[in-house]
Amino acid sequence: MATDPIVLLHALEFRHPNADSFVLRVAHLELRRGERVACVGPSGSGKTTLLHLISGVTIPSAGSVHVLGDHIESWSDDARRAMRLRHIGMVFQELELIEYLSTLDNLLLPVRLGVGPPNASHRDRAVHLARSMGIEHLLPRPPRRLSQGERQRAALCRALLLSPPLVLCDEPTGNLDPVNSQRVLDLLLDHVASTGSTLFMVTHNHALLHRFDRVLDMPSLSTPRHSSQEARA
Repeated sequence: MATDPIVLLHALEFRHPNADSFVLRVAHLELRRGERVACVGPSGSGKTTLLHLISGVTIPSAGSVHVLGDHIESWSDDARRAMRLRHIGMVFQELELIEYLSTLDNLLLPVRLGVGPPNASHRDRAVHLARSMGIEHLLPRPPRRLSQGERQRAALCRALLLSPPLVLCDEPTGNLDPVNSQRVLDLLLDHVASTGSTLFMVTHNHALLHRFDRVLDMPSLSTPRHSSQEARA
């Protein structure tokens, strides 16, 4: 495994503009290429915020976010969005499936928005991923006709479509039964193994933690004003 970090956070601080009692501080965090890292901690400890900072969805109040060789905290919104579409596979809790599109077209969105019109290879890849997740038969349906667990698997397929070097997941097994939870994790780990990409996954399912290289534990935030949270790894 290469030792150069694909993600490097240093002296990071984020203050939520609408909740001034929330301060997330990360003294130093590295995610190495090909590494599988799980992130655990109670609600309110900053796990989702950390994902948003790594992906450039949110910019820090202070400090640096170094992703794929660049300091993205100084980039424009458009530049960070283009980077996410091409190089980061994301599955967040909101899923963000577009209801008026078919499930197949939802899977192909990273191609359409980040690369151009999908070709036959992209479509074959989408069908392969959907088959591995057990939702191939659902591809013609709009997301509103899928269960929450099926929607979650569709969002994961979309995240992996372009074989991104960095995959960020927020509770991707949260609405799945134990069998499908293992199935989803198997696909994620197979992706990491076959492409050398990095997986950073927030989860409350401690039964899955033994399958990761490292576990980042974020203790809960204290509630008083000026409280802080530090993540070290």
